[in-house]
Order: sequence, then C-alpha cells, then structure tokens
Amino acid sequence: MNNESMNVAPVDEKLPVGKSLALALQHVLAMCAGAVAVPIIVGNAAGLSQSDIVFLINACLFMAGIGTLIQSVGIGNIVGAKIPVIEGTSFAAVAGMTAIASSYSDSQVAIQTVFGSVIVAGLFCILLAPVFEKLIRFFPSVVTGTVVMVIGISLFPVGIKWITDNKLEAVEPNSLALALAVLAITLLSFKFLKGIWNSTAILVGIVLGTLLSMAVGMADFSAVNGVGWLNLNVPLKFGMPRFEPSAILSLCLIMLVLMTESVGNMIAIHEMVDKEVTGKNIKRGLFGDGISTALSGIFNSFPITPFGQNTGIVGLTGIKSRFIAVYAGVILLVLGFLPKFAAIIGAIPKPVLGGVGFAMFGMVMVGGVKTLSKVKFDGTKNGVIVAVSVGLSMIPLTNPDFYHNFPTWVQTIFHSGITTGSLSAVLLNIFFNEL
Repeated sequence: MNNESMNVAPVDEKLPVGKSLALALQHVLAMCAGAVAVPIIVGNAAGLSQSDIVFLINACLFMAGIGTLIQSVGIGNIVGAKIPVIEGTSFAAVAGMTAIASSYSDSQVAIQTVFGSVIVAGLFCILLAPVFEKLIRFFPSVVTGTVVMVIGISLFPVGIKWITDNKLEAVEPNSLALALAVLAITLLSFKFLKGIWNSTAILVGIVLGTLLSMAVGMADFSAVNGVGWLNLNVPLKFGMPRFEPSAILSLCLIMLVLMTESVGNMIAIHEMVDKEVTGKNIKRGLFGDGISTALSGIFNSFPITPFGQNTGIVGLTGIKSRFIAVYAGVILLVLGFLPKFAAIIGAIPKPVLGGVGFAMFGMVMVGGVKTLSKVKFDGTKNGVIVAVSVGLSMIPLTNPDFYHNFPTWVQTIFHSGITTGSLSAVLLNIFFNEL
C-alpha cells in the first residue's frame, strides 16, 4: 500500500533505506565542517591538548546525533518538532564560550566553567519554551517569510568564508577555481541526474569535489593518520562542571539569540515540508533544543540548535521526510564513536563546501521568497516590514564590528543578522498590523 492511500503526510513518509542513507549522508557532510570547527575554537581558547580537542570533536558529533534524533523522532507529543531538522553545535555561541574559556589560566577550570554554563543555558531554554509558544501569533507569513529570507542571506558569508578557508582575506585563485568547479558539478548533477541521484546532487558535488581537490594537491588528510579508531564519550570527562554566575548569565543571553534563530529555522522547515506552524510544535522543538543543550554540558559538548545549511538542503532536494534526519542522527551518533572518520570529514577542503554552499544557502532564501509570495503587499505596510528588516539584518554582515562600542549585551543580541532581522520583523509587524 502506498503512502498516498494511507494518507501519510510527506513529512512522515518513509523512503527506501538506500535512498534515505544517501540523503542522510548528504546532510551530514554539509554540516560537519561547522560541527567540527566549534570544538576546535573553544578547545584552543581553553588551552586543551590536541587529544582533548579531538575528544571534543567526537563529543559534539555524538550530541549532534542525539539532538537530531530528539527533534526528528520526538519523545511522545511533548518533545521534538518531528521535522527533518539536523542539529549541531551552534556557531552563534562560540564568541561567548571563547570569552568564558579564555578567562581562566587553568584549562580544566576553563572547560568545566563552559560546560556548567551550557547545562544551565539548556535548562533556561526549557523554561522559556512555553513563552515562545504564546508568541507564535506574532509570526504571520510576512514575518516568517522575512525571517527565512534573512536566514538565507545571513548564511552566504559562511559559504564565502569557506572558500577562503574561514579567513577574512583575498581569495586564492586556486581556491576559487575549486569552489566554482564544485558548484558546476553540483549544478550539472541537478540538471542531468535522475531519480535518487538528483536528490543527492549536493553529496555528489562534495564527493567529486573532494576527489578533485586531492587530484590537484589541495587536500591534506595527513592529520587523519594520528587519530585513533574508537572513542567513547564518557559523561563529565573533564570533571564536575563549575557554575559561575557571570558565565551563566552570558550564555543564557546567548541562548535567547539561539532560540530566536532556532524558531526561524523550524518555521522555515515547516514551510518547506508543508506542515502547519503551530505554537505547540515550536514549543516541542525548543524543548528538544533545551534538553539536547543541557545533556551537551554533561556529555562534553556545547549548545545544540538547528543547522541553517541543512535547512537549505531540505529546500533544494524537495525531500520532506523527517526520517532522513533520523538516519542522519544515527550516522552522527556512529561518527561520535569513530574519531578517524570524523577527522576525514573534518579534513574535507573548505572551498569544496563553499562551492555547494551557494546552492544550499540560496534555497533557504528562495523559501522565504515563496512564503512572501503569499503575502498581500498592495494597500499594506508589509513591504516596509520586509525592506527594513532585511536592511537591518545586513548591518552585522557587512560590518561585524558595527556594535563594538556598545555594551556586551547589545553585542550579544545584535551580532547576528538573523536575530536582528527576526526581531525587526516581529516588532514592525506588531506596530503596523497588530496595534
């Protein structure tokens, strides 16, 4: 009996195992660069040894798998949005965690303080989730479309930085050539591949791009040799967490930003998979983020939230099944035990990811455009809401130091274009359409 006759919603459709694994691997490869980068940055700021940083990488992959499974499978009707969302360690919290870690000369104390703050931030998210449920009425199509568009626009700098190997400098001609070659491979895959292979065009681009980078001598997998095969993520490996009030306050403020971005990503995916956006779903999703984040502090990881690049893949492939995320969660869990394979994925040249990034992130923006196409603009101020919100979101993208002379709490909230644009869209919608 097919899914149509059983009235199964697209988001709950179960695809063949082979196809699901290929699509899931595509998601994993797209998000691993970010998931690997966060523990490297925070671990170095805390002064940890290289072996400890490798442990953190695996811990973050392990918790990304846990978070993804919590969101995609759900726990009853209480926790988890039950959509194809891929979770991972958030870049938005890196600055705050780095500041906490670098405040201590003792690396053990530094990382214990970070983990203590992460645990409390997760509990803070759980407590505030019901509040966000009540706010869903302030997210009509003009707001959700704007937020999704802003997410897509805000992700483009990530892809561009990948091409320059995460450095703010002039691009090397060979790096740009590799990125464009990968983009061309990806576009040709979308054009000519049929069936399952068309849905895995991003995966094809990453794999063939990596092989191309190896052929031209732009890939370096030498670090993989020094990494072991098996690793067990034991809880509280670095000792009991420390609960420092100032560090906790800092990360809880950041958690508000992460929750706003998480709501934006969840709304985007709900729109893409044709699932109604309700306050209850948002609350369940935030419960999932909060639980995953609190567990992360215990299992040696950092705040867990939806990954924007994977939101782009959902829009790009058109595959709506949440069970793709279930498979991706299982793959991430397995990688959490296998440092060798995690190191291989982490060694994929950044320009390769930058090449597919244009398509991935662009489709997030297109999702926003599609939502806004349903909005009435004539005779309303909705055009002003979109225009001003997108404009304000560009401030931290074009000038990351724009708020440098303001208090820390202002920098924490507005350093993200997604947060700035989202707050603007909500407040302007209230001003023009609610009051």
